[in-house]
Amino acid sequence: MHEVALTVNGTNMRIEVEPRMTLADALRDRCDLTGTHLACEHGVCGSCTISVDGRAVRSCLMFAVQADGADVMTIEGLANGEELHPVQKAFQAEHGLQCGFCTPGFVMSVTKFLETTPDPTDDQIRDGISGNLCRCTGYQGIVRAVKRAAAELNGQS
Repeated sequence: MHEVALTVNGTNMRIEVEPRMTLADALRDRCDLTGTHLACEHGVCGSCTISVDGRAVRSCLMFAVQADGADVMTIEGLANGEELHPVQKAFQAEHGLQCGFCTPGFVMSVTKFLETTPDPTDDQIRDGISGNLCRCTGYQGIVRAVKRAAAELNGQS
């Protein structure tokens, strides 16, 4: 076992992990943060996307020991108390989810995407979400949600 010290959603934590435990499993099993979902476990679907040191990361492809000293944000840390993040609000308002399984990964990916592309075109949005898969929505609601979130973040709502 290895001790890993990391900051998760603003809280300093020390967890014991096996060297081969993924960060996704550590967040779910050691930190009791179950909003990070696992689907393909090969980095293809994007359901496990979180932020590590400000970058969108597939947590199923990263070992927990690699996150030692890192600043990690999961879907649970995105809202400000009871106030949802603008991306979360936009997904809700634009029906950018159905079953909701892929939604945490989409929300985390879109949040990071909008930091670097604050006023995206439809093509940029589709490219920006191309690393996340959804089997339910058909993506139109997700694209509308990204546009709505971008407008709100830019003070245009």
